[in-house]
Amino acid sequence: MKKKIVPVVASVLGASLLLTACGGNKDNTNGAKANDKAPDKQAINLSFASEIPTMDVAKATDGESMNVMRNVFEGLYAMGEDNKPIPGVAESVDISPDKTKYTFHLRDSKWSNGTPVTAKDFAFAWQRAVSPETAAEYAFLFFDIKNAKQINQKQLPIDQLGVKALDDKTLEVQLDRPVPYFLSLTTFSTFLPINEDYLKSQGDKYGLETNHLIYNGAFTLDNWKHEQSFQLKKNPNYWDAKTVKLEEINFNVVKDKSTEVNLYDSGQIDRVALTAEFVDKYKGDPNFKERAEVGIQFLRLNQKNETLKNQHARLAINGAMNKKAYVETILNNGAIPAEGMVPAKFAKSPEGTDFRKENGNLVKDDVKTAKENWKKAKQELGTDKVTIELLTSDNALAKKTGEYLKGELEKNLDGLTVNLKPQPRKQQLKLLLSGDYEIGIDGWGPDFADPITFLDLFTTDSAYNFDKYSNKEYDELIHKVKTDLAGDEKARFEAMKQSEKILLQDGSVAPLYQQGRSYLQRSFIKGLVTTDFGGEFNYKWTEVAK
Repeated sequence: MKKKIVPVVASVLGASLLLTACGGNKDNTNGAKANDKAPDKQAINLSFASEIPTMDVAKATDGESMNVMRNVFEGLYAMGEDNKPIPGVAESVDISPDKTKYTFHLRDSKWSNGTPVTAKDFAFAWQRAVSPETAAEYAFLFFDIKNAKQINQKQLPIDQLGVKALDDKTLEVQLDRPVPYFLSLTTFSTFLPINEDYLKSQGDKYGLETNHLIYNGAFTLDNWKHEQSFQLKKNPNYWDAKTVKLEEINFNVVKDKSTEVNLYDSGQIDRVALTAEFVDKYKGDPNFKERAEVGIQFLRLNQKNETLKNQHARLAINGAMNKKAYVETILNNGAIPAEGMVPAKFAKSPEGTDFRKENGNLVKDDVKTAKENWKKAKQELGTDKVTIELLTSDNALAKKTGEYLKGELEKNLDGLTVNLKPQPRKQQLKLLLSGDYEIGIDGWGPDFADPITFLDLFTTDSAYNFDKYSNKEYDELIHKVKTDLAGDEKARFEAMKQSEKILLQDGSVAPLYQQGRSYLQRSFIKGLVTTDFGGEFNYKWTEVAK
C-alpha cells in the first residue's frame, strides 16, 4: 500500500497473514492529565494529513484513503486486533481441501441507503478492479484468482473471472493456486464491495462527494469539506451497529506539525503523531506512546531519466545518505534505518528466523563507495554537472526530509544539484502514479505478512513499477515465487532473499527507513485498533471512557 504513497504507498498495494507481522493492537492508554476530561458524548476529534485522495475502492493506493475506507466500508473479512482477519460481511467460509476454492456465506447486512449487501456486490467490485478499463493500480492483488491476470491483460472477457455469486448470500472464489494470506486480502480496500446499480446511477460523480456514496461499514462519511475537514458518523444500518460506541469522529486537515501539536495541547484534537522536535519534550507525558511499524520509506529512482538509467549513479545515491543521522534527528520517533526493501520483524522463514536478519544489511551508508560510483557515473554520462529533481509532499516533515536529502546528496556527490519539488499530497500521488518525476519520496505499507508484497512491486510488468526498472533474472525469480515454488516454503523463501539482493545490487530503489510512530493520545480513548495492513486505524471498537 502506498502508505503515505505512503504512505501506505502507500504504498498500495499492499499489506496479512502468516501472522508474523509486528504491531497491530488495541490501544487502551491509561495515562491521565488534567485536561483529559472525557467529553459528554461519544465523539473524538482528530487531525488528518491531507485531503482524502479518493473514495473509489478500486482507485485507492494511499494510506489516507484506506484509513477512511476501512471505517466506512467492510469486506468479506475485516482486520481486527494483532493484524488478524476476522469475519466481516461473510459470516463463515468453506475452504476446499486443496485450498484453491473459497465459498463465503454472507450474513444479513445493508448499505447505508437500506439496500441489502449481496454476493453480487463483491463479484461486481472485483470484476471492476480487474477490468483493464478501470486501470486499478492494485489489480495485481487479484492475479491469484482464476483468469484475473488474463482478463486484466485483455486476453479474456470479464465474465471469465473465477468469482461467482451463486446466490445473494453465497460467493464462490476459485484460485489458481493456494494463497496462504487470501483471507487477509479480502480485508484490503480493493476487495471491498460496490453496489453496481448505485455506482451506475451516479455516473462520473461516484465517490466525489458524500451524496454520491453509500456505505456498508461501521461509519458513514459526512460533512466532507475538501482540503479542510470531514466527519465519520455512526452508521445505523451497519449489521453490528450495537458494537459501535462512537457517534462521530471529527477530522480536520492539518499539514503543519506545530499547528497540530498546538491543537492537541489546547484540547482541540485528541491524538497527535509527533515528529522529532517534539518527542523529547513530551516523552515524560503519561499520554506519550511509541509504536513500531513495518512500512518502508524509500526513494524512487526513475530510469526514464538519463542519469538514473546509470547503475553507478543509482548506487551512488543509495550510499550517499546518512540514514542513521536522519532517523535520529529528523524523525526521532522509533524509526530505524532501512537495511533492505523488506522490513525487519515482519516475515519469518519456515524455520522461524526473521527475513531481514537472514538477508542482512543490503543498503549500508558508505560515502566512500558512493563517491567512487558517482565518479564512474559522470565518466559514463560524459558530464561533470548533473541536476536532478526530488518530488516530495508539501507537509512539514516531507519538506524537512527533502532538505536533508538535498544536503546529503549535494555534499557527498560532487557536481550534483538537487532541486526540490514539494507538492500537495494528491498531486504528488498523481505525479508518482504517472511516472512524472525524477527522484520521488515514496512509501510502502505491506498488504500481508509476506516479503512478496514488497518485492512484487519491482517486476517489469508491475503496475507499481513507476521507475521502469527491468531485470529478467529478477522477473523470473518472482514468477517462480508466485507459481512453481508456491508449495515449497523453504525454496520460496530462498528465492525471495535472492530477489531482494538482485534488486538492491542493481541500485534500482533507495530504501531510507523503517517507520516508527511516537504519539500522544487522550487517556479517555479506549479500544482504538491499529494495524499494519491497508489503513492504520479501525474505529469500530473505539469509545470515550468516562
